[in-house]
Amino acid sequence: MLVFKFGGASVKDADGIINLASVVNQYTDQQLLIVVSAMGKTTNALEKLTRAYVNQADDMHDIFEEIKKYHFDILHQLFENGHPVFDDVANAFVEIDWAIEDEPHDSYDFIYDQIVSIGELVSTRIVSAYLNKAGIKSQWLDVRGYIHTDNTYREGTVQWDKTRESINKDLPNMLTKGPVVTQGFLGGTSENFTTTLGREGSDYTASIFAACLSAESVTTWKDVPGILNADPKFFNDTVKFDELSYTEAIEMTYYGASVIHPKTIKPLQNAKIPLLVKSFTDPAASGTIIKEDGINKFEKPVIILKQNQVLVSISAKDYSFITEDHLSDIFGLLAKNQVKVNVMQTSALSFSVCFDYYEERFEKLLADLKQDFKVKYNNGLSLITIRHYGDSSLKELTAGKFVLLEQISRNTAQVVVR
Repeated sequence: MLVFKFGGASVKDADGIINLASVVNQYTDQQLLIVVSAMGKTTNALEKLTRAYVNQADDMHDIFEEIKKYHFDILHQLFENGHPVFDDVANAFVEIDWAIEDEPHDSYDFIYDQIVSIGELVSTRIVSAYLNKAGIKSQWLDVRGYIHTDNTYREGTVQWDKTRESINKDLPNMLTKGPVVTQGFLGGTSENFTTTLGREGSDYTASIFAACLSAESVTTWKDVPGILNADPKFFNDTVKFDELSYTEAIEMTYYGASVIHPKTIKPLQNAKIPLLVKSFTDPAASGTIIKEDGINKFEKPVIILKQNQVLVSISAKDYSFITEDHLSDIFGLLAKNQVKVNVMQTSALSFSVCFDYYEERFEKLLADLKQDFKVKYNNGLSLITIRHYGDSSLKELTAGKFVLLEQISRNTAQVVVR
């Protein structure tokens, strides 16, 4: 059996969903599990709605109405009035109505997961209904009953034994009856609350199902021809990799390559399942394959750009050296606030760390750190990571920029710049 994952760009409008059905129709002779992300920029819009609700902003209901209108406009292009999918989508949005009816009392991360998760629940209802309309008999599956996580909201940790048991209990039989459509990015707790697996987590969802079901392969359908050496939105003259090893792919995702979620590769590597990255606009093209014996060829260095970064410098209040005890305390606070380090550097009197800026988490971390340390920070920065770099590429990428931190190893250079 095969696992397909379609990202938000592939289902951003009615034409995208029609194209998805066309792609799936080419594989009707295979057992197929289809993992779908929220449509277009819906996750961003739902994040905006979450912030508006928590802050009790005046435009909260306007944001929500815009989200609903976007989805219902697409529905009207795909289905005749009175089709049951209209009620399915309306009922999914009712969950948000209930969530924002009262003033917020729960933690931000808990509220985030309950609201933002609706994007995937709605998109999969629409995709499954359209596949059936197109003559591809599909079944809709609520992933929250199959991918079980702990209560770490926005970064749910998968409980693998329970997840594997649930998936193998129902999915093999369901797949014999036609394609199964389910949500990426989501999980469920033992208390039946929704969790998310981290932004762009739909790739990870696909790899979890594939590993549990011993799939033949996973294909993630993107708006690029495969894995490129750099993001074409920011860099010209990119080149595509025909294949990569698991090891190189893990390195790239660790440093922030956004084409694949960082947790995706490991379950596939353990089960020796190849990952294909292909273009949904050119399904016949070869794309990129990631596999155990993938051959890595680097015509150009791999460039990974992470924006919206914050660089924090931490020092002891009594000007003492930064010791292992200090580092232990600092990393404890980073873990407590769910902050993932992108690059770090130690000097005699300070410890500097760069990470993605999320306002709510950063403010909590800052308050915790200031209890025992002196703290300075810069935000609005970018982190450039260059794998298999040369001196010329490093100079070219930092030209005209102010470098706040630089770290170079044998294969990888990282610079934090303004």
